Parts: sequence; C-alpha cells; structure tokens
Amino acid sequence: MSFIEVVRKVVENHFKEISVVALSSAIVLVVKWFRRKPRQTYPRDVVIHHQVGRGPFAPSIMPFAVKLETYLRMVKVPYMNIHDSYQQRSSKGKLTWIEYNGVKVADSEFSIEFINKTFNVDPDQNLSEEQKAMAYAMQIMIEEHTYWAVTLFRWVYERAEKINQYLGIPSILRYFLVEGLRKKCKAQGLGLHSPQEVRRIMIADLRTLDTFLGNKDFILGDNPCKTDCAIFGLLSQMYYQSFGGENETAIKEFPKLCSYCERMRARFWPDWDDCITHGGATIATV
Repeated sequence: MSFIEVVRKVVENHFKEISVVALSSAIVLVVKWFRRKPRQTYPRDVVIHHQVGRGPFAPSIMPFAVKLETYLRMVKVPYMNIHDSYQQRSSKGKLTWIEYNGVKVADSEFSIEFINKTFNVDPDQNLSEEQKAMAYAMQIMIEEHTYWAVTLFRWVYERAEKINQYLGIPSILRYFLVEGLRKKCKAQGLGLHSPQEVRRIMIADLRTLDTFLGNKDFILGDNPCKTDCAIFGLLSQMYYQSFGGENETAIKEFPKLCSYCERMRARFWPDWDDCITHGGATIATV
C-alpha cells in the first residue's frame, strides 16, 4: 500500500477525530492572533491593573479582579485599569495581574503583597496574630473552596447560558470554555460531586461565613481588612451578577451577607454605576 493510500485510509477511518483536532488548532490560532497586541508605554509610579473588560452588573466577571481593584481603592494607591487580559495574560496565564514601572506581578494575592511592600501600606497592621489567622482561614475557604462551587454553577452546570446573555461568547468557544473549566473543577475535586452535593457544600461555606460575620460590619469588626476584598470579590459575583441562577439563590438565603455586599460597595465603590455596563446597555466610563 502506497503512502498516499495509507493517508487516505487514515483520513476515512478517523475523519471526526481529525476534524476536531483541526478545529481545535484553528481556534487556538485565532485566539493567539487576537491576543497579539503591541506593548504600550504606561505612566511611571502608577499600578497598572490588567483585567478583562467591565462586567454587566459588577465591575468585572472575574472575582479576583474585583478583589484586587477593591484593595487598590482601600489602600488608596494610584492605579490605572487596562482591559486587555484576553490579549495580554500574565506569565502564569492569569487574567488579573499588575505591573509597576516595568515590574510584572501575576496573581492577585502576590500583587497585593507587592503593593504593600512598594507603597509601604498594610491595612492589617493593627490586627492581632489571632485575627490575621482567622481572616486567612476565611479567605482560603472562599478562594480555594467556595470559588469552585460558584464556578461550577455559573460555567459548567448552567453552561454559561445565563452570563452569556450579556457576554455574547460564540457557541464553539463557549463549548471549549465550559469543558475546560469542567476539567479544572474535577482536577480540584469539587467537580467530582453531583450538583446537589456541590450546592450543599456551597451553602455550608456561606453559612460558616455568615456565622463568623455575625453582626459585624466587616469580617473582623468595624473596619475592613484585606480579606474583606477577597470575600467581596466572590460574593459580588453571586449577589450582583448571577442572573437569577443558583449562585444568586444561594447567597440570598443569607441576608447578612447581602447587606455586607452593599456595605462594601458603598465604602469602596461610590462610582459603581460608572464601572458596569448595566447589562450591556451602556459603556462603563471608569
């Protein structure tokens, strides 16, 4: 059998597999092409916050972007938003990252550490070690546990259908996005459970947070700390930007957490309405 005949036979027997591979490769090339963007020159001594575009009902669809920008507002350092993360991801592939005078920092938490050191700021400096430990435990629960439950409902179980009413992601790209996140959630562990089990886990996390918050204005008392930014980053997605989905239903079982979101918004986002697209009806001006 000649080489040409072998190739023809393989194509005939594996046409579907080859088509999927070819389509996947084409999508990767298209995404890489759109990500190409000339490097810009930014002003010195200003934190450049790279993130995706503004969200429909919260300043970002990414909880870690809301976390980081809330922190920048909390410590009142000069910063500038650049909405280019789809084209310019961090060195670790993160969609939320910063650079400052040419120094690039990936990951929201490492960005906060860098900001503290560079600007000599620390809103947690007056906390006791016990308070810091409790805040850290709450943050890890929210970012490394609850986050995955929220991700499963928004992107996997609901197949991003609710949020995509406002984002307009093409069907084929949405398919790969959903399946990619499904694999990540399974690798993390939470994605191995049923939707009913994941909801029970999410409710348990929210109940724990609600109990710890109690009647306090913020997670540790009258004044917000760094961890409040992380908590608000995720809760803002559930409370403001779940479009009637399971995440919204879950958080509304806890009125104290809803009121907490309103307090964080009032404290750090007086220009909230200018930082959202109102469901795509307007262009965010900040």
